[in-house]
Amino acid sequence: MRNADARPTAKIPGPAAVPRQVRNARNAVAAVFAFNGLAIATWFARVPAVRDALSLSAGRLGLLLLAMSIGSIVALATAGLATQRLGTARTVGVAGLLIAGGLAGTGAAAGLTGWLPAVAVALFAFGYGFGTCEVAINVEGAAVERRLGRTVMPRFHAAFSLGTVVGAGLGALAAGAGVPVAAHLVGMAVVVAVGILVALGSFLPTPDTAEPDTAAAHGRSGGLLAAWREPRTLLIGLLVLAAAFAEGSASDWLAVAFVDGYGFSEAAGAAVFAVFVVGMTVGRTAGTVAIDRWGRVPVLLTCTLLAVVGAAVAVLGGNGPVAVAGVAVWGLGASLGFPVGMSAAADDEDRAPARVSVVAAIGYTAFLAGPPLLGLLGDQVGTRYALLVVPVLLLPTLALVPAVRPPAR
Repeated sequence: MRNADARPTAKIPGPAAVPRQVRNARNAVAAVFAFNGLAIATWFARVPAVRDALSLSAGRLGLLLLAMSIGSIVALATAGLATQRLGTARTVGVAGLLIAGGLAGTGAAAGLTGWLPAVAVALFAFGYGFGTCEVAINVEGAAVERRLGRTVMPRFHAAFSLGTVVGAGLGALAAGAGVPVAAHLVGMAVVVAVGILVALGSFLPTPDTAEPDTAAAHGRSGGLLAAWREPRTLLIGLLVLAAAFAEGSASDWLAVAFVDGYGFSEAAGAAVFAVFVVGMTVGRTAGTVAIDRWGRVPVLLTCTLLAVVGAAVAVLGGNGPVAVAGVAVWGLGASLGFPVGMSAAADDEDRAPARVSVVAAIGYTAFLAGPPLLGLLGDQVGTRYALLVVPVLLLPTLALVPAVRPPAR
């Protein structure tokens, strides 16, 4: 018997019962997630090359990276309305072109002209496209999930993780082979643009939601404002914020923490981060079955507790192998908070764009505030012990987990 907070469908359809159109849409959404991961990892892999090409200090590089963050924040404030007006397919298409254009522009401006303002503008476009695509593709993913009648959103996010692994690997190979940053980023931008545009052809059909009527437009913007006043939406946003912090802090600081705190080599530190990514991918792949069997709330409570224990062991383990085991548990536990939160925000298909936009805007704050917070704390207590903020933050979020329970229908 299924748990009361599991997705309310009478029967999980088998492969033959799912229309081909829905299966194709599922594959298309996974592909877009993967291409997004490929794009973001391609950029992060070549940040050192861009820094060297522009002769930037650490402080100036931080200011340059802020251009991308500002673009993402602006996008998250407008993406819900854009998705409502244009539909998910057209929104993802425009956003995908911005991602590709920003990536190519960054590479060309840094590698060929060395003009810092042009790089900043390109990174803003990249960030705006990425933030917009994140909202729209989560809305589309939630719609596919409803039509499938089973949980698949975590697997979409697993596809993003796999895309980042591929992007990081190709970036490392390109850097090692001495491929110019302009050629690398422009080439990958073409791959991303073509991949996303091809995938759009398999999205679920949606009616033309763009209307010139002023009252209709006002109603949509009002829906976005109303979403900011909904207690359940805000609680889900806070839950996603904590999940994003648990994930982002590992991405930013795990390797450094193990190099400085445990005396690992740089290569071993990178391998520790790989352990975390593997744990995340396993959790997002297997978690779909667990959610369909036991429901969102019990599974997410369990995962949050695993993340708390894993992060604490990673910091306080006392020796390398124990700490690495803690990292694996941390990755497993942190895997489901973000995708389940997005699914929960999109439970009501009509209001999904506004609610997903709000939840994403709250959640992505962690990716902006997390790195400097841990960096400042690391200056005082060391990077390794600064990561204790993760379990301390996650413990109170256990009280937020019931907010993801699907509303009664």
